[in-house]
Amino acid sequence: MTLDTDLHERIAELHDRFVKDGSHALLVVLQGFDGAGKDHVIRQVFGAMDPAGIHVHSFNKAAGEEAEHDFLWRFHRHAPARGWVHVFDRSYYEEVISARVHGLVDAEEAAERCRSINDFEQILHRDGTRLMKVYLDIEKDEQAERVRERLTVRSEQAEFSAADWKDRELWDEFQRAYADALGATDTEIAPWHRIDADPRPEAQAEVARRLIALLESLDPQYPELDLDEVRAAGLDPDDLPPPQ
Repeated sequence: MTLDTDLHERIAELHDRFVKDGSHALLVVLQGFDGAGKDHVIRQVFGAMDPAGIHVHSFNKAAGEEAEHDFLWRFHRHAPARGWVHVFDRSYYEEVISARVHGLVDAEEAAERCRSINDFEQILHRDGTRLMKVYLDIEKDEQAERVRERLTVRSEQAEFSAADWKDRELWDEFQRAYADALGATDTEIAPWHRIDADPRPEAQAEVARRLIALLESLDPQYPELDLDEVRAAGLDPDDLPPPQ
């Protein structure tokens, strides 16, 4: 099922204005269990945007040079420039959720990292980056069905991961880690949007509506025509029709 045409067109229009205005950057953080629908949201909602103004980043476990720096370093490198939208398919929040569940950090270290995340997001916001953080909240039984689906649908089979299935054994631990992380980082400048992911089309539409509301709040505008450039082309600005 595709996104409603009105929502698709509105996102496309606002994104075009956002890119050409160039006053802000937008960082979208997508979190949720495997099978919650992050890929579908990216395709259906952010697929409405011009590819020339958006980039999607997926992050694996830190390795090499990435592992030699602080846990936020590799994510800061991919923060968007003004006029760009970047989508993090999972993000630095894995460093306080999955890392905690799997014993790489304890609860105290995870809380300290959450404070660092708040500082990091404050830096981004102060320099013109707006954040939209989405947690796709899926029920355990629905998540199991979607992961099983990957075993039977040819186009989905490459997405199946034994690790993701085994993580279901730690469901309650993940729920606690998510609750702590989201509660500690739900701030005025970077609030969390918790969206019911069980009805897939409705979840995508809700993400789209909240994205539209954020872009509308920024009120991006097309730049004014440079009259000096018009004159340099040998044209008379007074002869031009009014802008549409």
